[in-house]
Parts: sequence; structure tokens; C-alpha cells
Amino acid sequence: MRILYVNWVDYHDAEGRGGGVSVYQRNLIAALGARPGVETAFLCSGIAHDLTRRTPHVVTLDAGKSPRYALVNSGLIAPSHADFAGAAQLDHAETEGAFADFVDRTGPWDVIHFNNLEGLPANILALHPRWPQTRFVLSLHNYYPFCPQVNLWFAERETCADFHAGAKCARCLPAPPQPRPVRLAYAFAWSLSRRGLGPGTAFYDRLFRPGMSHAWRLARRVSRRRRGLEKTAPPPAIAHQPQGQSGEPFARRRARMVALINAHCDAVLCVSDRVRQIALSHGIHAERLQTRYIGTAAADQWRTSLPRPGFLAPDGTLHLAYLGYMRRDKGFHFLMRALAALPEAQARRIRLTVAARAGDGEAMAALKALRPHLAEVRHVDGYAHDDLPALLADVALGIVPVQWEDNLPQVALEMHARHIPLITSDRGGAQELGRAPAFVFRAEDVQDLHRVLRRVLEGALQPAEYWARARPPTGMAEHLDALLGIYAGG
Repeated sequence: MRILYVNWVDYHDAEGRGGGVSVYQRNLIAALGARPGVETAFLCSGIAHDLTRRTPHVVTLDAGKSPRYALVNSGLIAPSHADFAGAAQLDHAETEGAFADFVDRTGPWDVIHFNNLEGLPANILALHPRWPQTRFVLSLHNYYPFCPQVNLWFAERETCADFHAGAKCARCLPAPPQPRPVRLAYAFAWSLSRRGLGPGTAFYDRLFRPGMSHAWRLARRVSRRRRGLEKTAPPPAIAHQPQGQSGEPFARRRARMVALINAHCDAVLCVSDRVRQIALSHGIHAERLQTRYIGTAAADQWRTSLPRPGFLAPDGTLHLAYLGYMRRDKGFHFLMRALAALPEAQARRIRLTVAARAGDGEAMAALKALRPHLAEVRHVDGYAHDDLPALLADVALGIVPVQWEDNLPQVALEMHARHIPLITSDRGGAQELGRAPAFVFRAEDVQDLHRVLRRVLEGALQPAEYWARARPPTGMAEHLDALLGIYAGG
């Protein structure tokens, strides 16, 4: 069986872009390499751009056992928010032609598995009849087909349950997208990498990356000042809306993507039941949809770890851990507000570990303000997978307070697999791991999170209640068996 995987970023990206999907893709291809009769390759598209040859074309990144390719000069840039609902997200004839030529040249493929459509025009799905023996499989790791911001998160401040026929999309961004400078930055980075001056070199890390980051922040600040949106807290109540722009293009984008998926994808894989519910509500046909929890190497920890008998340390304190990003949609700012509002008697019994790259000034100030209020605040400025055993060694309870419908956060899997119970919001797929309603609070509701924490501190909630119906994490071998069955037509 020959399988071509597609995503917007290379899973060996030197800058570590792609998050949990890249980790998953890397693990998946490595595991399939041990399966007899299975051949894999990978194509990325959307961030490789070349100023010396403007037309879309495919180059080889690695010609090894599982080759990796990049489609250079795609008509759209990735990730999606950098080219928010640009016309090429639907159609771009030259990019579609380059993709078709590549598949013809390297095929035939039994399966083309899109781990994302970002970086390619959605109309490539209409090429399916050109290869009738090839199955098209799409995984929904985010909500890109329904939302150009990919996370159904409006104006960087609230979940978006209804886009009002696209009208909310037209005023979603605090500042308009800047695809041209992003494309130029990608082109310079690509040129440097091809000349051996990419990430990891002194020139790139000390000069190019800081310079580009500064220029990008300055451009955004100027853009916001021009629109009277310079730094506000909370985020602006009315986001940017280009004069005369209606919601119709956004409604058309969503309808077209859903129609293409329904017409040409043999299977649409949802990484949680919540994702399946959302896809169904947005018009994806039920017969296309399957819930398939991703395989994770963290599942090995399930067999070698044991649940704690209780949550509280001998001194009566509770050690909480928040992993991931200091982002509003991830619930970091909500968590800071909620912990700051805890009554002092409860707050003095909370020890908090935050493992996340340092965020903006507002995020860091909120974290700093918690230090005199809680028993302990520990900040780990980013972490690698190998750091997790030490990082989580004495953590009693994880917290995943997402405010958006987060498909299935990798950090939730990492903690759950190590027998660390999770307090989660009622949005997204993380709540499906424990299947324990007593550990779930209403998103955006500070008092409801307080209710859960109070029950833990009082001893009314114990780990046994979380584990009673908990879902064992899916191992990679089990996941591969399921995937290969889908690839074969099951």
C-alpha cells in the first residue's frame, strides 16, 4: 500500500511549526515504516516560497525511505490566518496543476491522506476522479473548512457558535491579514535554508529571526494604530471590518469547502466525538465521518504508571499543572483570572506549574500577580517531550481550560496517559478522555471552575471517580490498524 500524507508544514520543520499535528505525523510515518508492504511519502505546501522561480512547483526535501517534498510557491500561504479567507483557499489553477503533476509523477497512490487542507486550494479535492483508485482521506485536526481562523474563535476573545452567514467573519480580525509580507518573509527564510543558513545557524537565530519578529510586530502595531485599535484590555469589542465587505464570501467559502469534502473525500476522520458533532452540524455527511482518536506514543506511559490514591499532598496542598500556550483561546487568561479570584483560604493550598513559552506582557503580568496569592507558582519557559517525566513527577491534577472547541489537545493526552486526571472545560475533546462530568466546568464560568476546585480541596472528589470510566489512550499500533482498515475501504 502506497500512502501520501499532506500537511501545510514539514513534520521535520526546523522551527518546530505544526504543533501536535507534526508530532503525530512524525510518529505515524515512523510507525508505518515498520509495517511490511506499506510505503509512505509526505508533501507540505504553504510556507515554501521562492522569489527566483515564481510558478508553483514541487521540490524534494529528502529522498530517503519515506520521501518528503515541498510544493513551493503555492497560491496561498499557511497557516490559514495569514491569508484569511483569500480566494486561493478555494481555487488556484497553477497550484492545482502542480499538485496534479506531482501526484501523476510519483503515483499511483492507494491513499492520499490530508492532515490539513491549509496551504492548498480546496479545489484539489475535485481532482479525485483523475485517480479513481486512490482514496482521499481528510483528518479534522482543526476547523479550517468551516472557519478561516481555523478555531471557531471570534475576534480573539470568544467562541463562535454562529457566524451569522459570514457577517462575523468579516469583522473577526483585530487587524487585516498581511499575506504579502508573510510571503516575502517565507521566501527569505526558504532562500536562507537552501543555502545552509536556516534555523540553528548563528545568522538565522541571532539576526534574521529577531529582525523579522521585530518587523512583524512593528507592522501589526502600525496597522492597529491606523485603525485606532492600539492595545486594549480586554480585546476590542468591535474588530476590524474592511469597508464594504459583506459576509457573503465567507459563507460561500464554507459552503464550497463542505461541498467539496462531501463530494470527494472517502472518509473524514474526527479526532474526538466533539469534532464529529461540529462537523456534522456544519454539513459534512454522516456517512463520511468517523471518530478516530489519534495514536500517541504517550500511551506507553499508561502501562507503566499508576493512579494516585488521592489529590492532596500531606500538607493539604494541591499541585495543578497547565501545559501548552499562554493564549486566550487555550484558556490561559481565564485560568489566571479564576485563580486570582479564589478565596484566600483555598488559594493558599494551590501549587501551580505553568509549562509554556513566555507570553505577552498581559499574560506574564497575570502570572506574576498570582505568586503572592497561591502557595507556589512555578513557570517553565517551554519544554521538550523528554522533560515531561520530571516536569509532571509530583503533579496531582492537570487543567485544560480551553475556551474554544479544541479538537483534542496533545497536552491533555500527555497528562491523561500518565494517570494524571484532568479538570477540563466543557468545550472540545479533552473532556472525552476522563468521561467524568464531575471534573468538567462550564467554559468562561469562573465560579463553576471554583466549584470543581473546592470539591477537590474538600476531598469530595477523588482520583477513583475520574478513572472509573476513563478512556485508555490509543496506542500507535492500535491506531495504525484502524487507519489501514480505513485506507483499505473499511
